[in-house]
Amino acid sequence: MDKKFDQIDRALQRDARLSQRELADTVGLSQNACWRRLKALYASGLIEGHTVRLDPERLGLDLTVFVLIRTRHHSKDWLETFRGEVTGLANVIDFYRIAGDYDYMLKVVVEDMNAFDRVYQRLIEKVDLDTVTSYMTMEAIAVARDLPI
Repeated sequence: MDKKFDQIDRALQRDARLSQRELADTVGLSQNACWRRLKALYASGLIEGHTVRLDPERLGLDLTVFVLIRTRHHSKDWLETFRGEVTGLANVIDFYRIAGDYDYMLKVVVEDMNAFDRVYQRLIEKVDLDTVTSYMTMEAIAVARDLPI
């Protein structure tokens, strides 16, 4: 990959609020050259969008829980129902199908243990699951890190 693309990607990951002029200055390109490279990055689908990282604790979301799920079901219908139910839970901020002893992993952010229990109860009420194991976090050490490019 072109070195300038790497520099633009890194700069945007650090601060997506950079103006086009600031980005051009940061990576050592003219504003027009930077605009063309950005346009190409968007067209290629490499840049998926722009987001803002919010502090969960300042929003009262003091508990982060990783939920590991094992299921006996792997049919298309079950999977569609499961995906729909999980993605319908606003407190589930990450959702993965994984390899290993479990089939799925969820990252859930909630106010407290009672709020997590409500999410858990809603999940098991709607979908037949084999095993659900939850891990409550005590400290976030490295969160939402930049991609290693």
